[in-house]
Amino acid sequence: MHIRATAIVCAVLAHGEHGTVARLMTPDDGLQPGYVRGGRSRAIRPVLLPGNLVAAEFRARSEEQLAGLTVELVRSRAGLMGEPLAAAAIGWATALTAAALPEGQPFPQLHAALDGLLNAIELAPSARGWGAALARYELLLLSELGFGLDLSACAATGDAAGLAFVSPRSGRAVSLAGATGYEDRLLPLPSFLIAGGQGEGWGDILAGLRITGHFLARDVMTERRAAVLAARERLIERIGRLG
Repeated sequence: MHIRATAIVCAVLAHGEHGTVARLMTPDDGLQPGYVRGGRSRAIRPVLLPGNLVAAEFRARSEEQLAGLTVELVRSRAGLMGEPLAAAAIGWATALTAAALPEGQPFPQLHAALDGLLNAIELAPSARGWGAALARYELLLLSELGFGLDLSACAATGDAAGLAFVSPRSGRAVSLAGATGYEDRLLPLPSFLIAGGQGEGWGDILAGLRITGHFLARDVMTERRAAVLAARERLIERIGRLG
């Protein structure tokens, strides 16, 4: 196995006395793990920060063997680690990617979306410019893993207009008319999850993240993966204090 790619660092774990196992998101080969010799050294540790873009080369004698990995820095986001909100967002987005995706399966749309999200965080560390993008990334990840929401029409009336809620059970949209009498059992649906854009304020962003968070916790981040959700909870708490 031999892969060369410009990849996003998503997770790094110590391995042995000096090495690390890194999981990188590649454009064409999905999430790939590799052993980095000397990965805990002063020279390489700053390169292997989650969110960084690296030129990666994976080599292994077989598909079953953990590949040896060499990396060179292409783009560093280390400067954002001093911004608590931006650092929390990068930490969550990369941790989610590393924990949720099966290794070795291509997810080109997710790679492009993660790269776009990280760029947005870099341009606007305050969250006003990337909160909606984070919710859409989570929505796309749910869809790519087979847990997509149906926001095309109302589950009760079939009408595509006036969609205002999401059923927490079915993941289908519900219109204002279809929700009558059941509003308190449904999740408010911000329009940006359907129409795009940045949302109309912190309330919209938090509503979108509440929807995606519900389905991530229920369908994807279960059992051993559930521990990763603590990073998301810290991020949501920080965003909530801005509203």
